[in-house]
Amino acid sequence: MTFYVLGIPNKTPELSKEQEALIANTKVFSGGERHYRLVKELLPEAHEWISISGGMNAVYAAYKEQNTPIVVFASGNPLFYGISNTLQKKFPQAKIYSYPAFSAIQVLANATNTNSNELVTVSVHGRTWEALDKAIIAQLPLIGVLTDGHKNPKTIAERLLHYGYDNYEITIGEDLGGSQECIQRLTLAEATTKEFYKLNCILLHKITHRHIPFGIPDQSFKGLDGRPNMITKLPIRLTTLHLLEIERTKVFWDIGFCTGAVSIEAKLRNPSLAVVAFEKRTVCEEIIETNQKRFGVPGITKLMGDFFTQEVEVLPMPDAVFIGGHGGKLEELLNKIDQLVASGTRMVINAVQEQSYRTFKKVSATLGWQLEEEMTMVLNMHNPIRLLKAIKP
Repeated sequence: MTFYVLGIPNKTPELSKEQEALIANTKVFSGGERHYRLVKELLPEAHEWISISGGMNAVYAAYKEQNTPIVVFASGNPLFYGISNTLQKKFPQAKIYSYPAFSAIQVLANATNTNSNELVTVSVHGRTWEALDKAIIAQLPLIGVLTDGHKNPKTIAERLLHYGYDNYEITIGEDLGGSQECIQRLTLAEATTKEFYKLNCILLHKITHRHIPFGIPDQSFKGLDGRPNMITKLPIRLTTLHLLEIERTKVFWDIGFCTGAVSIEAKLRNPSLAVVAFEKRTVCEEIIETNQKRFGVPGITKLMGDFFTQEVEVLPMPDAVFIGGHGGKLEELLNKIDQLVASGTRMVINAVQEQSYRTFKKVSATLGWQLEEEMTMVLNMHNPIRLLKAIKP
């Protein structure tokens, strides 16, 4: 299979001699409906058009039926969150030749005379919030965002404000290069009150830096009513994250999250981290969400209810696990974790009770886990806490 992918602006493109010759000698073309409207008059009279709309499986099937090269039209740079990347993944043996135009983010940056040296672009177009959450938690100075109909300038501004990131302003470029082109810079609050043309992209400009301390004071977290000590204390929390090697972790499970303090500090230290937090006390769901908003930490997956009733097998498997609670079922929990995770997974427990300490050491050894760290910490007048770290061989 051979694909020629032509990036075009949001208007009828001015083709090079090479591209004109390519089109003149091609019979099968593809792209979105908007692309077809822009290039239809440039195509040979006898041509076939494979429309990219709806599910991609039908498009892939149509491509496979062809025994001739296909010219695919795309917006901007097809290797920038574009169709060329998709084709490479779907047809790894295909020959793909890409001809880029400016991406929408580049057009917006140039139109606003924005210095792009520090520009980092993410896409939420048909994707989760993950990449944008990572950029915001890291408080990058200039973020370009490719949007879609649901994750648009208004909802993006609402999300940033929901998590306390009012230290950004937003530039919205609507229908860039088209008849409805409009470029405006707004506060996030202003952006939440407006509706925007469906074709748009944005720039987020950090105006000031939002300070979030390295090690959040315990009293700053919302906690369980009447139980202020039900939180992993700051020195224990930071030592736990050190033992988990959280900055090189990809997927982290926090079992028994309570206030969410460990999950929140973990995500702040490593914005790329995928966090799955488990808790059986339903009241804790509102508590962790309050703390997430308070400290600017979106993107934590929360699973409420007994850990043993969760369909954990469908979750991304962790390379680091913190046991913050076990409901008296520590042995069963350790066996369950051992059955799920891969070699090299790190597991840490903060044992207050002697029984938890002995059970962790005995069961992890029986399972063949290597006990790598064991330390005792005493804070003020509290009982000693044993921190234990084991690694699956």
